[in-house]
Parts: sequence; structure tokens; C-alpha cells
Amino acid sequence: MADICGDDLPQVSQSATFINNFFYYSSNMKKILIFAFALIMLLSIASPMASAQNVDVGLYILNLGKFDISTGSFTADFYVSMKCEDTCSDFEFVNGRASSVDKITDEPNEKFYRIQAALNSPVDLKAFPFDSQKMQIILEDKANTIDKLVYVPDNEQSGIDDSIAFTGWNIDGWTTEVKEHYYKPYDETYSQYIFNVDISRIAFNSFLKTFLPVFFIMMVTMFSFVLDPDKITTRLGMAGSSLVAAVMFHIAISSQIPPVGYLTLADKFMVLTYFILLVTFILNVIMLELHETKQEAKLMKMHRLSEFSMLGIVPLIYVIFFVFAFIF
Repeated sequence: MADICGDDLPQVSQSATFINNFFYYSSNMKKILIFAFALIMLLSIASPMASAQNVDVGLYILNLGKFDISTGSFTADFYVSMKCEDTCSDFEFVNGRASSVDKITDEPNEKFYRIQAALNSPVDLKAFPFDSQKMQIILEDKANTIDKLVYVPDNEQSGIDDSIAFTGWNIDGWTTEVKEHYYKPYDETYSQYIFNVDISRIAFNSFLKTFLPVFFIMMVTMFSFVLDPDKITTRLGMAGSSLVAAVMFHIAISSQIPPVGYLTLADKFMVLTYFILLVTFILNVIMLELHETKQEAKLMKMHRLSEFSMLGIVPLIYVIFFVFAFIF
């Protein structure tokens, strides 16, 4: 019995060693498989981005046509340069159409065009007549999605010619950016190159044409309070005429821009003007009633309070309005 047990001990030891080795190699093999799986997944994710070629895009504007504020449309004459890592492909304008394309350089990995195009951009008129706008030129590849082609701004080859004279607007500068545009129905994403031209209205001209006439209308109305109470009917006539003039001027201003679903700065200014004219009209009606009912003491007291105070209160109201409009 002792011999049998003694003979079995080496076999048990060999079995234990085999089991230990089996679990050891199995554990290592599991780690290797996990690492290989993670590496494959990483390569599969990175491979589309690695295959996307970068295209350096430069855009230099030679001339800009009239900017139509009612539609946001304009024309532009400009150069476009493209430097590709592989072969350059065709592009299109997302926000318009080219009317003329001259290919100056035509190499497989380098293109240079002179283009004339009719384009349009979104219009924001909340600050009219002191509004600023962005004139955009948006390029997008015709066929290659973002996993195959990505645009890169080449600012050294971009800019605006100094000789451009853009009537009625200030050219404040330019910027470039690249965005990803997703087409939901097709489940495709494309790289877009965007060239922005920042423009703003000439502030002094806008003030003279929009606000100065209204200020003169209001000055006439305010000076009517200097007239004696016995001229109250004349004062009422002046207030009524000023209200009609303000309404007609507001209509003329509104005809310069398209119908929008919000109040512009000019609209808010005119609403405030209507309110002030309404208050002056009500004051004159009350004074007329006091005059007709022979309440001379109350009439004179009201006249003294409003005679010169309106000349200070009304300008202060307009100053507060513009402070809130431009700061807040």
C-alpha cells in the first residue's frame, strides 16, 4: 500500500504542474486576445480619418457687388486656390451659383480659379439702421464626404483687395472657418470652407437719415409747450401733425427693409416716439378741458410744470433708450 502511494505522488505532481501551466498560458492568451481586439477596433476607427486628405483652400476677393438687404444676395469676383495631398476634386457653392469659372492652374494636386458668382447670406436686421452683416462664400466638395476630404483654411493665400469700394457699407474685415455639414436624409457629412466678409452700415449716415428727422419733429412738438394756454388749440394741431408726420416717416423707413418677424432698433425708436406724442396729446387735451371749464389756477399750474420740463425730459428719455439699446 505504501509503494502504491509512493508511485502515485510523481503523477499527482505532474498533473498539478500541467494544470498550473494551462491556467497560466490561458490567462496570458486571454490578455493577448483582448489586446489584439482593442488594437483592431482602434485601427478600424482611425482608418477613415487617416485616409481623409487635407485640402488647403485660399480665397482672395477682387470685387464685391451691391448687397441687397431685402434678400441677402450679392455678387463677388474672387480667386480660389487649392493645394491637395492627392488629387483635387470638384467643388460647388452651397449658398449660390458660379456664373463664370476660369481655370488658371490645372495640376492634379493644385488648382487655381478666377470665379464670378451670385451668392446670398442670412440677414439680421435687429440693430437696423446700425446693423452689421456677414457676406459668406461657402465651398463644399461635390462627391467626397468628410472621411475622404477635409478643407483647411490657407489664410496666407486669402484676403480682400484694398481697392474694393463698397458703397453704403464699411468693410470691417474677413475671417475663414471650416465646418462639418450633416445631410440627415442621406446620412452623410461634408466639410465646408466658409469665407466671411464682415460689413456694417456707416453710422453717421444712418443717424442722419433715420433719427435726425424724427428729432426735429419732436423738437417742434416740445416747443409748442412754450405757447400760452390760450393757444391750446394750436398746440393740439401741432401735436396731431407731428404724430401724422412720424407715422409717415416710419412707413418710409420700413420700406427700406423686408418684412421681418421682430422689431428692429428703428421700430423700437418709433414706438417710443409714438408714446411720447401720445402723452403730449393727452396733456394738451387735459389743458383744453381745464381752459373750457374755467379752471384757470389748475391750468396755469399745469402749464408752468410742462412749459420747460418737457424740453429736458424728452431728450433724457431718448438718451436712456439708446444707452439700453447699445449696451444691453
